[in-house]
Amino acid sequence: MNSEIRTTRWLIAFAVLFFASQALGHGMSEAEKQSIIEGGNLRYMWIGATHMLSGYDHLAFVFGIIFFLTRFKDIVKYITAFTLGHSVTLIIATFNGIQVNYFLIDAVIALSVCYIAFANLDGFKKHLNIQAPNMLAMIVALGLIHGLGLSTRLQQLPLSEDSLLMNIVSFNVGIELGQILALSVMLLVLAGWRKAASFQAFSRISNYGLIFFGLYLFMMQMHGYSHVSDPDEFGFSSDNHFHEHLKMDEAKEAQLRQGSRHDSID
Repeated sequence: MNSEIRTTRWLIAFAVLFFASQALGHGMSEAEKQSIIEGGNLRYMWIGATHMLSGYDHLAFVFGIIFFLTRFKDIVKYITAFTLGHSVTLIIATFNGIQVNYFLIDAVIALSVCYIAFANLDGFKKHLNIQAPNMLAMIVALGLIHGLGLSTRLQQLPLSEDSLLMNIVSFNVGIELGQILALSVMLLVLAGWRKAASFQAFSRISNYGLIFFGLYLFMMQMHGYSHVSDPDEFGFSSDNHFHEHLKMDEAKEAQLRQGSRHDSID
């Protein structure tokens, strides 16, 4: 029993560190952009699927939704609510060219992961002594936020004005296919583990892990927001990270020099 719990903790810790280290890896080369233009709508579908399968924040949120759901009817109901939520804002925001800073929206999405895990742990009653908000309504609302994040990513792609609707639909279909694939794996893992004596310990560790994972992602996204000087940049490597610090230091020195000149003139 104890060995199983320790093993689970190590696996979750490793997964959190690995996934979080990839959290800002959303860059796209010019060759990839050209392949999208040449690939047509099937390419948008493929990108949607791969984006969902590599979108650790979205997957963590879905994992939190289904964690304690055992009936197929309930799984369909809650996942449909999430799908409707993110599809609405994905379509509307992309059609109208509504963009938000991707670091900030991803930071909010990270907090949504914390929320779902906190609700799973019955945190509202235990720690806040209040009734938890309606879960179905919250999933729709949080799905709307996830959709803004997906739209912001989609608008980074070379979209066609003549085929904009099909581009959006293809991307969204890919998102749903990726979600179904990931969901199937999650349900298989949970269904098998539910029968084990260690499931109760696993559930607590997993949901606390989701909270820490969400907080870590939140800090990473806010760190990225504070370091990126160009709003069109997509994440940054460690080398770019170093250069962003240099830019910030140079800007501060320039302001100090300008302030000194004004003082000497006065």
